Amino acid sequence: MVFFRSISRGISSSLSKTRYGYYRKLRFLSNIPENTVYGGPKPQNPNQRVTLTTLRQKYKKGEAITMVTGYDYPSGVHIDMAGIDICLVGDSASMVVHGHDTTLPITIDEMLVHCRAVARGAKRPLLVGDLPFGTYESSTKQAVDTAVRVLKEGGMDAIKLEGGAPSRITAAKAIVEAGIAVIGHVGLTPQAISVLGGFRPQGRNIDSAVKVVETAMALQEVGCFSVVLECVPAPVAAATTSALRIPTIGIGAGPFCSGQVLVYHDLLGMMQHPHHAKVTPKFCKQFGQVGDVINKALQEYKEEVTNGSFPGSAHSPYKIGAADMDGFLNELQKLGFNDAASAAAAAAEKIQTS
Repeated sequence: MVFFRSISRGISSSLSKTRYGYYRKLRFLSNIPENTVYGGPKPQNPNQRVTLTTLRQKYKKGEAITMVTGYDYPSGVHIDMAGIDICLVGDSASMVVHGHDTTLPITIDEMLVHCRAVARGAKRPLLVGDLPFGTYESSTKQAVDTAVRVLKEGGMDAIKLEGGAPSRITAAKAIVEAGIAVIGHVGLTPQAISVLGGFRPQGRNIDSAVKVVETAMALQEVGCFSVVLECVPAPVAAATTSALRIPTIGIGAGPFCSGQVLVYHDLLGMMQHPHHAKVTPKFCKQFGQVGDVINKALQEYKEEVTNGSFPGSAHSPYKIGAADMDGFLNELQKLGFNDAASAAAAAAEKIQTS
Protein backbone atom coordinates (compact mmCIF):
# COMPACT_ATOMS: atom_id res chain seq x y z
CA MET A 1 0.00 0.00 0.00
CA VAL A 2 2.87 2.35 0.83
CA PHE A 3 4.31 1.53 -2.58
CA PHE A 4 1.10 2.54 -4.37
CA ARG A 5 0.81 5.75 -2.32
CA SER A 6 4.35 6.71 -3.34
CA ILE A 7 3.50 6.12 -7.01
CA SER A 8 0.37 8.24 -6.60
CA ARG A 9 2.39 11.07 -5.05
CA GLY A 10 4.91 10.80 -7.90
CA ILE A 11 2.19 11.08 -10.51
CA SER A 12 0.55 14.00 -8.72
CA SER A 13 3.87 15.83 -8.55
CA SER A 14 4.23 15.45 -12.32
CA LEU A 15 0.95 17.28 -13.00
CA SER A 16 0.74 21.03 -13.47
CA LYS A 17 -2.48 22.85 -12.63
CA THR A 18 -4.27 24.86 -15.33
CA ARG A 19 -7.53 26.85 -15.28
CA TYR A 20 -9.24 23.89 -16.97
CA GLY A 21 -7.90 21.20 -14.68
CA TYR A 22 -4.74 19.14 -14.75
CA TYR A 23 -2.32 18.93 -17.63
CA ARG A 24 -0.35 15.71 -17.59
CA LYS A 25 3.33 16.01 -18.34
CA LEU A 26 4.07 12.30 -17.92
CA ARG A 27 7.64 12.82 -19.13
CA PHE A 28 8.72 9.73 -17.23
CA LEU A 29 6.70 7.37 -19.44
CA SER A 30 8.82 5.64 -22.08
CA ASN A 31 6.22 6.05 -24.82
CA ILE A 32 6.17 9.85 -24.59
CA PRO A 33 8.83 11.46 -26.84
CA GLU A 34 11.28 13.57 -24.88
CA ASN A 35 13.27 16.29 -26.63
CA THR A 36 16.69 15.05 -25.69
CA VAL A 37 18.16 13.17 -28.64
CA TYR A 38 15.14 12.78 -30.92
CA GLY A 39 12.26 15.18 -30.68
CA GLY A 40 9.47 12.99 -32.02
CA PRO A 41 6.88 13.94 -34.66
CA LYS A 42 5.14 17.29 -34.61
CA PRO A 43 1.33 17.44 -34.31
CA GLN A 44 -0.39 16.98 -37.64
CA ASN A 45 -2.87 19.25 -39.35
CA PRO A 46 -5.75 19.74 -36.90
CA ASN A 47 -8.28 20.42 -39.67
CA GLN A 48 -11.19 18.07 -40.15
CA ARG A 49 -10.50 14.78 -41.90
CA VAL A 50 -11.44 14.48 -45.55
CA THR A 51 -14.34 12.06 -46.00
CA LEU A 52 -16.52 10.90 -48.89
CA THR A 53 -18.93 13.66 -47.92
CA THR A 54 -16.13 16.22 -48.29
CA LEU A 55 -15.32 14.92 -51.76
CA ARG A 56 -18.95 14.85 -52.83
CA GLN A 57 -19.35 18.47 -51.73
CA LYS A 58 -16.27 19.51 -53.71
CA TYR A 59 -17.52 17.62 -56.74
CA LYS A 60 -20.95 19.22 -56.47
CA LYS A 61 -19.36 22.68 -56.32
CA GLY A 62 -17.09 21.95 -59.25
CA GLU A 63 -13.95 22.24 -57.10
CA ALA A 64 -10.94 20.21 -58.23
CA ILE A 65 -9.97 17.20 -56.11
CA THR A 66 -6.27 16.67 -55.40
CA MET A 67 -4.68 13.25 -54.94
CA VAL A 68 -1.05 12.28 -54.43
CA THR A 69 0.37 8.76 -54.33
CA GLY A 70 2.74 8.24 -51.40
CA TYR A 71 4.36 5.21 -49.84
CA ASP A 72 5.82 6.05 -46.42
CA TYR A 73 5.62 8.18 -43.28
CA PRO A 74 7.61 11.20 -44.58
CA SER A 75 5.54 11.44 -47.76
CA GLY A 76 2.38 11.06 -45.69
CA VAL A 77 3.40 13.98 -43.48
CA HIS A 78 4.17 16.22 -46.45
CA ILE A 79 0.94 15.29 -48.24
CA ASP A 80 -0.93 16.07 -45.03
CA MET A 81 0.77 19.43 -44.54
CA ALA A 82 0.06 20.44 -48.15
CA GLY A 83 -3.69 19.94 -47.63
CA ILE A 84 -4.05 17.28 -50.34
CA ASP A 85 -7.54 15.73 -50.40
CA ILE A 86 -6.66 12.08 -51.02
CA CYS A 87 -3.49 10.12 -50.32
CA LEU A 88 -3.27 6.96 -52.40
CA VAL A 89 -0.93 4.21 -51.27
CA GLY A 90 -0.39 2.77 -54.71
CA ASP A 91 0.90 -0.58 -55.90
CA SER A 92 3.27 1.55 -57.99
CA ALA A 93 5.44 1.26 -54.87
CA SER A 94 6.57 -1.92 -56.59
CA MET A 95 8.36 0.21 -59.18
CA VAL A 96 9.09 3.47 -57.38
CA VAL A 97 10.21 2.08 -54.01
CA HIS A 98 11.12 -1.56 -54.60
CA GLY A 99 12.79 -1.10 -57.98
CA HIS A 100 10.74 -3.58 -60.02
CA ASP A 101 9.90 -2.93 -63.66
CA THR A 102 6.15 -3.47 -63.14
CA THR A 103 3.55 -3.28 -60.40
CA LEU A 104 2.95 -7.03 -60.44
CA PRO A 105 5.52 -8.31 -57.88
CA ILE A 106 4.37 -6.38 -54.80
CA THR A 107 2.44 -8.44 -52.24
CA ILE A 108 -0.43 -7.56 -49.94
CA ASP A 109 1.85 -7.85 -46.91
CA GLU A 110 4.30 -5.37 -48.45
CA MET A 111 1.42 -3.04 -49.32
CA LEU A 112 0.17 -3.15 -45.74
CA VAL A 113 3.56 -1.99 -44.46
CA HIS A 114 3.36 1.01 -46.79
CA CYS A 115 -0.26 1.68 -45.79
CA ARG A 116 0.51 1.71 -42.07
CA ALA A 117 3.49 4.01 -42.55
CA VAL A 118 1.47 6.52 -44.58
CA ALA A 119 -1.42 6.38 -42.11
CA ARG A 120 0.91 7.41 -39.28
CA GLY A 121 1.91 10.53 -41.18
CA ALA A 122 -1.24 11.59 -43.07
CA LYS A 123 -3.97 12.44 -40.59
CA ARG A 124 -6.15 14.74 -42.70
CA PRO A 125 -6.47 13.23 -46.22
CA LEU A 126 -8.77 10.41 -47.18
CA LEU A 127 -6.48 7.37 -47.25
CA VAL A 128 -6.88 4.90 -50.11
CA GLY A 129 -4.96 1.63 -50.47
CA ASP A 130 -4.44 -0.21 -53.75
CA LEU A 131 -5.34 -3.87 -54.01
CA PRO A 132 -2.23 -5.47 -55.54
CA PHE A 133 -2.26 -7.93 -58.40
CA GLY A 134 -3.32 -11.44 -57.43
CA THR A 135 -5.26 -10.44 -54.31
CA TYR A 136 -8.81 -9.90 -55.60
CA GLU A 137 -9.28 -11.53 -59.00
CA SER A 138 -10.00 -15.14 -57.99
CA SER A 139 -13.30 -14.67 -56.19
CA THR A 140 -15.45 -12.11 -54.47
CA LYS A 141 -14.49 -13.67 -51.14
CA GLN A 142 -10.82 -13.11 -51.89
CA ALA A 143 -11.54 -9.52 -52.94
CA VAL A 144 -13.53 -8.71 -49.80
CA ASP A 145 -11.00 -10.42 -47.52
CA THR A 146 -8.16 -8.41 -49.02
CA ALA A 147 -10.08 -5.14 -48.84
CA VAL A 148 -10.91 -5.79 -45.19
CA ARG A 149 -7.21 -6.29 -44.44
CA VAL A 150 -6.34 -2.99 -46.13
CA LEU A 151 -8.73 -1.16 -43.79
CA LYS A 152 -8.18 -3.15 -40.59
CA GLU A 153 -4.44 -3.80 -40.84
CA GLY A 154 -3.41 -0.97 -43.13
CA GLY A 155 -5.37 1.87 -41.54
CA MET A 156 -6.89 2.97 -44.85
CA ASP A 157 -10.31 4.58 -45.35
CA ALA A 158 -11.01 3.06 -48.78
CA ILE A 159 -9.50 0.86 -51.46
CA LYS A 160 -8.74 1.20 -55.15
CA LEU A 161 -8.87 -1.56 -57.70
CA GLU A 162 -8.31 -1.74 -61.43
CA GLY A 163 -11.49 -2.29 -63.44
CA GLY A 164 -11.92 -3.59 -66.96
CA ALA A 165 -12.72 -7.28 -66.77
CA PRO A 166 -16.21 -8.33 -65.60
CA SER A 167 -14.68 -10.22 -62.67
CA ARG A 168 -13.12 -7.00 -61.40
CA ILE A 169 -16.42 -5.15 -61.69
CA THR A 170 -17.99 -7.97 -59.68
CA ALA A 171 -15.20 -7.70 -57.12
CA ALA A 172 -15.81 -3.95 -56.75
CA LYS A 173 -19.52 -4.61 -56.20
CA ALA A 174 -18.85 -7.20 -53.50
CA ILE A 175 -16.42 -4.90 -51.69
CA VAL A 176 -18.89 -2.00 -51.73
CA GLU A 177 -21.62 -4.31 -50.43
CA ALA A 178 -19.26 -5.31 -47.62
CA GLY A 179 -19.30 -1.67 -46.50
CA ILE A 180 -15.96 -0.56 -47.95
CA ALA A 181 -15.57 2.51 -50.14
CA VAL A 182 -14.02 1.83 -53.55
CA ILE A 183 -12.26 3.87 -56.23
CA GLY A 184 -12.26 2.27 -59.67
CA HIS A 185 -9.47 2.57 -62.23
CA VAL A 186 -9.84 2.47 -66.03
CA GLY A 187 -7.80 3.32 -69.11
CA LEU A 188 -4.23 2.15 -68.71
CA THR A 189 -4.45 -0.43 -65.94
CA PRO A 190 -0.83 -1.37 -65.12
CA GLN A 191 -1.76 -4.74 -63.62
CA ALA A 192 -3.08 -5.77 -67.04
CA ILE A 193 0.13 -5.16 -69.00
CA SER A 194 0.22 -8.83 -69.93
CA VAL A 195 -2.91 -8.44 -72.08
CA LEU A 196 -2.35 -4.77 -72.98
CA GLY A 197 1.09 -5.52 -74.36
CA GLY A 198 2.89 -3.11 -72.04
CA PHE A 199 2.23 0.32 -70.57
CA ARG A 200 0.18 1.58 -73.47
CA PRO A 201 -2.32 4.48 -73.48
CA GLN A 202 -5.95 3.50 -74.00
CA GLY A 203 -8.96 5.10 -75.70
CA ARG A 204 -7.09 6.01 -78.89
CA ASN A 205 -9.56 4.32 -81.25
CA ILE A 206 -13.34 4.09 -81.31
CA ASP A 207 -13.73 0.74 -79.59
CA SER A 208 -11.14 1.51 -76.93
CA ALA A 209 -12.58 4.96 -76.21
CA VAL A 210 -16.12 3.56 -75.83
CA LYS A 211 -14.78 0.85 -73.54
CA VAL A 212 -13.25 3.47 -71.24
CA VAL A 213 -16.62 5.19 -70.87
CA GLU A 214 -18.57 1.95 -70.47
CA THR A 215 -16.17 0.51 -67.90
CA ALA A 216 -16.27 3.71 -65.86
CA MET A 217 -20.07 3.61 -65.98
CA ALA A 218 -20.08 -0.01 -64.83
CA LEU A 219 -17.84 0.87 -61.87
CA GLN A 220 -20.18 3.71 -60.96
CA GLU A 221 -23.21 1.41 -61.14
CA VAL A 222 -21.70 -1.08 -58.67
CA GLY A 223 -21.09 1.69 -56.15
CA CYS A 224 -17.61 3.13 -56.68
CA PHE A 225 -17.40 6.68 -55.33
CA SER A 226 -14.77 7.79 -57.87
CA VAL A 227 -12.89 6.52 -60.92
CA VAL A 228 -9.26 7.07 -61.88
CA LEU A 229 -8.72 7.66 -65.61
CA GLU A 230 -5.14 6.84 -66.62
CA CYS A 231 -3.43 7.60 -69.92
CA VAL A 232 -6.42 8.32 -72.12
CA PRO A 233 -6.93 11.22 -74.59
CA ALA A 234 -8.36 14.36 -73.01
CA PRO A 235 -11.62 14.24 -75.05
CA VAL A 236 -12.24 10.66 -73.89
CA ALA A 237 -11.67 11.72 -70.28
CA ALA A 238 -14.02 14.69 -70.79
CA ALA A 239 -16.73 12.43 -72.18
CA THR A 240 -16.32 9.98 -69.30
CA THR A 241 -16.41 12.76 -66.72
CA SER A 242 -19.58 14.17 -68.29
CA ALA A 243 -21.27 10.77 -68.40
CA LEU A 244 -20.60 9.96 -64.75
CA ARG A 245 -22.26 11.23 -61.59
CA ILE A 246 -19.12 10.61 -59.53
CA PRO A 247 -15.71 12.34 -59.64
CA THR A 248 -13.04 11.29 -62.10
CA ILE A 249 -9.39 11.57 -61.10
CA GLY A 250 -7.08 11.99 -64.05
CA ILE A 251 -3.49 10.88 -64.47
CA GLY A 252 -2.22 11.53 -67.97
CA ALA A 253 -5.83 12.16 -69.00
CA GLY A 254 -5.89 15.89 -69.61
CA PRO A 255 -7.47 18.80 -67.73
CA PHE A 256 -11.15 17.85 -67.98
CA CYS A 257 -11.38 15.44 -65.05
CA SER A 258 -12.82 16.24 -61.62
CA GLY A 259 -9.35 16.03 -60.09
CA GLN A 260 -5.77 14.96 -60.67
CA VAL A 261 -3.29 12.49 -59.17
CA LEU A 262 0.49 12.23 -59.45
CA VAL A 263 3.09 10.13 -57.69
CA TYR A 264 4.95 11.95 -54.89
CA HIS A 265 8.41 11.05 -56.20
CA ASP A 266 7.51 11.98 -59.77
CA LEU A 267 6.04 15.41 -59.11
CA LEU A 268 8.96 16.33 -56.85
CA GLY A 269 11.54 15.28 -59.42
CA MET A 270 13.06 13.16 -56.69
CA MET A 271 14.66 10.29 -58.56
CA GLN A 272 17.55 10.75 -60.97
CA HIS A 273 18.56 7.09 -61.29
CA PRO A 274 18.25 5.59 -64.80
CA HIS A 275 15.71 3.04 -63.54
CA HIS A 276 13.38 5.75 -62.35
CA ALA A 277 13.87 7.79 -65.50
CA LYS A 278 12.75 4.70 -67.38
CA VAL A 279 9.52 4.36 -65.41
CA THR A 280 8.67 8.07 -64.99
CA PRO A 281 5.68 8.76 -67.24
CA LYS A 282 5.69 11.38 -69.99
CA PHE A 283 2.63 13.13 -68.59
CA CYS A 284 4.24 13.94 -65.24
CA LYS A 285 5.14 17.55 -64.54
CA GLN A 286 8.03 17.97 -62.12
CA PHE A 287 7.09 20.70 -59.68
CA GLY A 288 10.54 20.49 -58.10
CA GLN A 289 13.98 19.04 -58.69
CA VAL A 290 14.40 17.43 -55.30
CA GLY A 291 16.62 14.73 -56.73
CA ASP A 292 19.28 17.28 -57.66
CA VAL A 293 19.17 18.70 -54.14
CA ILE A 294 19.49 15.20 -52.65
CA ASN A 295 22.46 14.34 -54.85
CA LYS A 296 24.22 17.62 -54.00
CA ALA A 297 23.64 17.13 -50.27
CA LEU A 298 24.97 13.57 -50.34
CA GLN A 299 28.06 14.65 -52.24
CA GLU A 300 28.72 17.48 -49.76
CA TYR A 301 28.24 15.08 -46.84
CA LYS A 302 30.74 12.64 -48.33
CA GLU A 303 33.25 15.43 -48.92
CA GLU A 304 32.97 16.84 -45.38
CA VAL A 305 33.29 13.42 -43.76
CA THR A 306 36.27 12.65 -45.96
CA ASN A 307 38.09 15.90 -45.18
CA GLY A 308 37.18 15.80 -41.49
CA SER A 309 35.15 19.00 -41.34
CA PHE A 310 32.01 17.12 -40.27
CA PRO A 311 31.09 16.79 -37.51
CA GLY A 312 32.53 19.94 -35.96
CA SER A 313 31.81 21.39 -32.54
CA ALA A 314 28.41 22.69 -33.68
CA HIS A 315 27.29 19.11 -34.36
CA SER A 316 28.95 17.57 -31.29
CA PRO A 317 26.49 18.91 -28.71
CA TYR A 318 26.88 16.46 -25.85
CA LYS A 319 29.25 17.72 -23.17
CA ILE A 320 31.01 16.24 -20.19
CA GLY A 321 31.87 18.51 -17.27
CA ALA A 322 35.49 19.34 -16.39
CA ALA A 323 35.42 17.40 -13.13
CA ASP A 324 33.89 14.33 -14.79
CA MET A 325 36.40 14.61 -17.60
CA ASP A 326 39.31 14.57 -15.17
CA GLY A 327 37.84 11.59 -13.37
CA PHE A 328 37.28 9.80 -16.68
CA LEU A 329 40.92 10.34 -17.69
CA ASN A 330 42.11 9.05 -14.33
CA GLU A 331 39.97 5.93 -14.65
CA LEU A 332 41.30 5.27 -18.16
CA GLN A 333 44.86 5.56 -16.87
CA LYS A 334 44.12 3.20 -13.99
CA LEU A 335 42.83 0.68 -16.49
CA GLY A 336 46.02 1.01 -18.51
CA PHE A 337 44.38 2.79 -21.40
CA ASN A 338 46.93 5.58 -21.63
CA ASP A 339 46.52 6.06 -25.38
CA ALA A 340 42.75 6.29 -24.95
CA ALA A 341 43.19 8.88 -22.18
CA SER A 342 45.47 10.94 -24.42
CA ALA A 343 42.96 10.71 -27.30
CA ALA A 344 40.10 11.83 -25.02
CA ALA A 345 42.12 14.77 -23.65
CA ALA A 346 43.12 15.88 -27.14
CA ALA A 347 39.51 15.63 -28.36
CA ALA A 348 38.23 17.69 -25.42
CA GLU A 349 40.77 20.41 -26.11
CA LYS A 350 40.01 20.45 -29.84
CA ILE A 351 36.24 20.70 -29.29
CA GLN A 352 36.69 23.57 -26.85
CA THR A 353 38.91 25.55 -29.20
CA SER A 354 37.02 24.89 -32.44
